[in-house]
Amino acid sequence: MQTDRSKDRLRLWLKVLKATRAVESEIRENLRQEFTTTLPRFDVMAALSQHLDGLKMSELSGVLKVSNGNVTGIVERLVDDGHVQREKVPGDRRASRVRLTEAGIAEFARQAAAHEAWIDQMFDSVPEAEVQTLSDALDQVARRLENEGRDR
Repeated sequence: MQTDRSKDRLRLWLKVLKATRAVESEIRENLRQEFTTTLPRFDVMAALSQHLDGLKMSELSGVLKVSNGNVTGIVERLVDDGHVQREKVPGDRRASRVRLTEAGIAEFARQAAAHEAWIDQMFDSVPEAEVQTLSDALDQVARRLENEGRDR
């Protein structure tokens, strides 16, 4: 039986989803217009910026939670642009490690600064007192689902 509380939670989810799609769409368009790039390329560079020693392609796929095939084409374009370099992994002929180049580090820093400003602007109508509350609530949902997923 559905309760008013469950209907409220359903409405909350639909609002979160609507807001997420709107924010993502805006970010995609901003990246395209200002940097002639895509959100997946930004995501790869963001992951690599957290691992400056580089990641194996399989590790990068794991961090991004996508298939190796999805990452390969993105990495190829970033290599062509001079933002990422690929190197062989000693002792593993099939594996390669990818990492940001100096140019890639500088370019990601520019994009990340713009990204942060876009997010700040998009969320500026959320009262400051509610930002942490909303963040904590969404984090609780994510942690719970991650923990339940591990228990399966």
